[in-house]
Amino acid sequence: MSDQVKVVLQESEMPRQWYNIAADLPHPMPPPVGKDGKPIGPEDLAPVFPMNLIEQEVSTKRWIDIPEPVLEILKLWRPSPLYRAKRLEQALKTPAKIYYKNEGVSPAGSHKPNTAIAQAYYNKEFGIKRLTTETGAGQWGCALSMSCKLMGLECKVYMVRISFDQKPFRKMMMRVWGGDCIASPSNTTNAGRSILQQDPNCTGSLAIAISEAIEDAVTSKDTRYALGSVLNHVLMHQTIIGLEAKKQFEKIGVYPDVVIGCAGGGSNFAGISFPFICDKIHGKNVRIVAVEPEGCPTLTKGPFAYDSGDVAMMTPLLPMYSLGHTFIPEPIHAGGLRYHGMAPLVSHVQREGLIEAAALPQLECYKAAVLFAQTEGFVPAPETSHAIAMTIREAEKAKQEGKERVICMNWSGHGLMDLAGYEAFFDGKLKDVALDEKALQKSIDSMKGLPVPPPLA
Repeated sequence: MSDQVKVVLQESEMPRQWYNIAADLPHPMPPPVGKDGKPIGPEDLAPVFPMNLIEQEVSTKRWIDIPEPVLEILKLWRPSPLYRAKRLEQALKTPAKIYYKNEGVSPAGSHKPNTAIAQAYYNKEFGIKRLTTETGAGQWGCALSMSCKLMGLECKVYMVRISFDQKPFRKMMMRVWGGDCIASPSNTTNAGRSILQQDPNCTGSLAIAISEAIEDAVTSKDTRYALGSVLNHVLMHQTIIGLEAKKQFEKIGVYPDVVIGCAGGGSNFAGISFPFICDKIHGKNVRIVAVEPEGCPTLTKGPFAYDSGDVAMMTPLLPMYSLGHTFIPEPIHAGGLRYHGMAPLVSHVQREGLIEAAALPQLECYKAAVLFAQTEGFVPAPETSHAIAMTIREAEKAKQEGKERVICMNWSGHGLMDLAGYEAFFDGKLKDVALDEKALQKSIDSMKGLPVPPPLA
C-alpha cells in the first residue's frame, strides 16, 4: 500500500445518507431570530425556500437519506478520489503524509454540485420552476446553473461585480448550462439600485448579491432562492465528502492527525470536517483547521453575534462569527471566500473549541498553489490555495519537530477558470491585502442594537 497514490471507492460504496452534526453538538446551537430577538419558525422561511429543505434546515436527525435521483446524478463524478501528495511531500522534505480529497473532478470543477443537485431536486419536487442565487468566484453559480438544467429549472445568478470582471469564463460556463448571470450590484433590484446610488463603482460583495437574489425570489412567481453555503442543509449535503474520505482512510488503515479546509461561508470546510468532528466529539484525537484569507478574516477577527446574511437585512438574524453585514472585502482573487459571516454550524463548533482557525495572506497562498501545481499537476482554485498553504505550514511544522503526521486536506476545486489570478501573481501585480481596521470597525458597528446570542451553557 506504500506505493498507492489514489484511494478510490466503487459507486456501490458511496454514502447513501448525509450526516447532520446538529445531532451530536455538545450544546444546542442558538436558533435564527427576527430583529425582535424571537426565534423564527419554518413559515418565516417559506417565501425563500421550499418546505422540504426547511425541514432539513431545522432537523436534528443524525442521518438524512439521499434521494435516489440525487444519487444517480452524483454518480457522474462521485465517489471522488483521495490522493496521496507524495511529490509535494518530497519537495517539502517532510515526514508528514499529505492526503487530499479531490473535489475538482465534478463537472463544475468544485465541491459545489454536491448541494446544488440536491437543492434543485427538492425545489423541483416542491413544484418550483425557477431558482435565484448569488455567486462570488462563480463556482456556485456554475454548479447551480448545471443542476437546474439537469433538473429542468430556470436559473438566475447575481455574480459579485469584482469576480464578474475578473472571471469571464465562469460567466460563459453558466451560459452553456442555461444560467442567466448578471453583475451585482445591478439595476434590476431595489437592493442593487440603492447600493449603486451610494457608490456607482461598487465592486460588490456576497452580502449585496444575496440581497438581490432574495429580493428577486420573493417578488417572482414560482421562484425560490438557493444558497451555496452557510445554511445547515447546505453544509449537511456536503458531508458526503468527509464520509467518503473516512471510508477511504479505513481502506488503507490510516486516520488523519489534522483535517484542513478553506473557509468562506463554510460549505467545503464543513463537508470534509464534520464527519471527523463527530469522531472528535466522541473522543478521537484529531485537529480540525479552518483557513480563511487575511482580507476577510471572519473566524479570526469577527465577533460572535446575531447578524444578517445580507446587506439589506432580508434574511433572519443568524448566530455566527461576522465582520458585519455591511462589510465589503478587498478585491482578493479568492472570491469564494469573500463573505462577511461564517456558517452558524461552523461558528458553533469553533465556539465549542472543536476547531481552530487561521487567516493567511494572499501571496503565501498563491505561492503554495504554484508549488502544488508544479508537484502534483493539478492547478488549484485561489480558494483552495488557502488549504494548501496551511497544509504546507503543518508539513513544515512536522519537519521541524521530526514527527510523522497524517494531514488530510479538502482540495475543493480547480483553478482553470482563475488563471488571470495566476498571471497577476507571476507578473508581480498581486499584493497582500491589509485589512482596513477603521472600515472593519464601522461594519462591526452595523450590528449594534441587534439581539445578542446567549452564552454557551
